[in-house]
Amino acid sequence: MKKLVLFTLILTLLAACAARSEADIYVGRVENLPEDFIFGMDISSVLAEENSGVRYYGFDGSEADVFALLAENGVTHIRVRIWNDPYGKNGAGYGGGNCDIDAACEIGRRAAAHGLKLIAGFHYSDFWADPSKQMVPKAWQGMKTDAKAEALYEYTRESLLKLLNAGAQIDIVQIGNETNNYFCGEKKWFGIQALMQAGARAVREVCPEARVALHFTNPERDGALADYAWRMDYYKVDYDIFATSWYPYWHGSLENLSSVLSQIAEAYGKQVMVMETSYAYTTEDTDFFGNTIGEGASGGYPISVQGQSNLLRDLTDTIVNRTQNGIGVVYWEGAWISVGTSSWEENHALWEKYGSGWATSSAAEYDPDDAGRYYGGSAVDNQAFFDAQGRALESLRVFSLMKSGNIVPVTADAIEDSFLMCDINGEITLPESVNAVMNDNSRQALPVSWNAGSADINALRASGAGTYALTGTAGGMDAHLYLTLAEFNFIDDWSFEDGTGAWVLNDIAGADELYIEDKKSDSLTGTKHLHFWSARKNSVEFTAEQSVDSLAPGSYRYEISIMGGDAGACEVYAYVKINGETAAVSPMTITGYNDWHTGVIPLFTVNAGDSVSVGIYVKCSGEGNGAWGKIDDAKLNSVG
Repeated sequence: MKKLVLFTLILTLLAACAARSEADIYVGRVENLPEDFIFGMDISSVLAEENSGVRYYGFDGSEADVFALLAENGVTHIRVRIWNDPYGKNGAGYGGGNCDIDAACEIGRRAAAHGLKLIAGFHYSDFWADPSKQMVPKAWQGMKTDAKAEALYEYTRESLLKLLNAGAQIDIVQIGNETNNYFCGEKKWFGIQALMQAGARAVREVCPEARVALHFTNPERDGALADYAWRMDYYKVDYDIFATSWYPYWHGSLENLSSVLSQIAEAYGKQVMVMETSYAYTTEDTDFFGNTIGEGASGGYPISVQGQSNLLRDLTDTIVNRTQNGIGVVYWEGAWISVGTSSWEENHALWEKYGSGWATSSAAEYDPDDAGRYYGGSAVDNQAFFDAQGRALESLRVFSLMKSGNIVPVTADAIEDSFLMCDINGEITLPESVNAVMNDNSRQALPVSWNAGSADINALRASGAGTYALTGTAGGMDAHLYLTLAEFNFIDDWSFEDGTGAWVLNDIAGADELYIEDKKSDSLTGTKHLHFWSARKNSVEFTAEQSVDSLAPGSYRYEISIMGGDAGACEVYAYVKINGETAAVSPMTITGYNDWHTGVIPLFTVNAGDSVSVGIYVKCSGEGNGAWGKIDDAKLNSVG
């Protein structure tokens, strides 16, 4: 018996070594990884992809069944979104995979054939549902809450029976998708919870062994997920799993994610998981439609195959080892690649015919303001685990390799962007080294050679203040330096990076959120900015102000920038106070996401002994869910 055990152990070790020798990616072993940990993959669009001619290939280039490839590489669950009726009056599909219950049944059947369990994600909508869009299905429009709840129960019950009859191995049933404050046309929590209860009742009757999941998002918003969990407990909603989306570009740090989910698990005894995540392996657009994540975007990892692997490994480690009751991670649409690389016209015909793009023109009938205007292809083809030709990327191996680890020689994977701010009238010295991100996600300094000499620097100086992109080479890879030339900035913590307390916040109306936020995609400079948001009307009114000591007599210029949305009637302005009295203001406005507006006071005079304060005043009545915004890059420079 001992010889048999030893022989089995040797075979296991040899298999692990063989797996490691085949894989080029570095994967750190995740300690304490449970055998039943959920490694999920949402491939809801896969049938439409295949109908459009997409084929999938293994690492050796041989054509393979995508379900088999996923199972062989450690995926345990397939997630599929289910829409009630994603078809128009003429029978044309809305797109996004045309994910009705029949498509879900086929996906569930094929998943089960390869030992993969199913996560059935009911959206209770005829098309996409997310925090800003929870549209009621066409067949339920005009129903009161009680009637809608009964219809939802019957629909869920019938759909689950169809899935079981198709052979699907249902493990988790998701009641709603990213149901932040809205669900299936309901806008009040009493109605929302009634629908959730109806869905859960159907699950308990038809699939008593399955777990019920509720799905929310925005873990980066202070207290948001905790509030949803409290409401579910208050209404005694019957569920097992509290799930969230977590995309590193938008949803804050892993530390915050684990903290938020652990608090919910501890308070309410629920299992917790990440129901959606993804990461880009390239910035290339292969289907002529454009990508959600492109050049300049970053979630803290290189945009590379190795960066994609490291993101998923670190997220898994966070859920396993730093999150209470963490049970799994689901990757979103890992097989949604381009249906062709020849032309937009050819792809467009396939998107329209088979629904393999995110929306078709027919979707305008149901969703005229979004899908009806921006229909087209896949915006996440650069975040899949397959390249544009359908060949599996090395990063697909990460699910299985996390169990044993895959240690390969440590090499540079990417070069981090560098940022330098200099006085335009002072000495400008470019950095001699840059940070290389290694394949094990560590950092090492590498010597860099910049493609800019003294004549080039002088030419930039002559061009005036601004930010200039310089390129160079380090370790055989491209390096990028963003050089900002500006007059000396007398503002302390001018881009809100330091958290030094230099800024005094006066929250006049009691906004729901007013704090320094760490979110690079929403910042003008660095990763942090002053964030505000409030759901209630007329609850956004505040000032952010800083006293500037010991300014020499002379002339000065002050500016600060803001962007945001849903402002309604608003009054926003940059201001300067001298000796406690307002000396100058510059009106500003709030228009939309990433549309930054800068308030500029071009000239004011400081005399000997004057005390000076600069700041921004924001007052918004709010529209719909209330106003929100970001403030960044305050600059106070001498003039002349």
